[in-house]
Amino acid sequence: MHLLTEKIWFPPVTDADEDGLLAVGGDLSSERLLLAYQSGIFPWYSEGQPILWWSPNPRMVLFPKELRVSKSFRKTINSEKFRVTFNTSFPEVIKNCAAIKRDGQAGTWITSEMERAYIGLHEKGYAFSVEVWQENELTGGLYGIDLADQKVFCGESMFTKVSDASKVGLYHLVELLKEKNYKLIDCQIYTEHLERLGAKEISRDEFLQHISC
Repeated sequence: MHLLTEKIWFPPVTDADEDGLLAVGGDLSSERLLLAYQSGIFPWYSEGQPILWWSPNPRMVLFPKELRVSKSFRKTINSEKFRVTFNTSFPEVIKNCAAIKRDGQAGTWITSEMERAYIGLHEKGYAFSVEVWQENELTGGLYGIDLADQKVFCGESMFTKVSDASKVGLYHLVELLKEKNYKLIDCQIYTEHLERLGAKEISRDEFLQHISC
């Protein structure tokens, strides 16, 4: 494991340990964060910890054409129960992602430092949000890093206050990415929920091939 300093660089991802931990330290400047995502690396740590940088192998990804849409979910999409917007309420989305309670988690990895850093990326045009509304209430959403040159969207977190709200957001994001010929959505690590939606694990080497320009 490497210790990062003020210099903005990362070691080769092949130096990561078996859990995917590559480096510790550094900062969350926009320049470092962009270099990380462009290199197949992301930060993930808890309040009170130093910044931890990861590049797991295998990598969980969702190819846009492989999103699974059940008949019942298709009815939800067609019902116009929800209204979906893009990039209209990024700070609110990330704050909700940080605040939502999740099974098996005592707290959140989206620290106040992370919030500020990603809002900064959003203001510079690199972080992107999807908002899901019922009337005027924000009921779900997601955010991530948009690597437009690589045609890759790096999903960071999602939240839902109403059943299917975040899934509706994901569906509309996938439709937008398909229109723009994006290669994949980076989901980072395996979860059963993501697998049910059609995501799958690929090797780190294959993932790096996809994010190289």
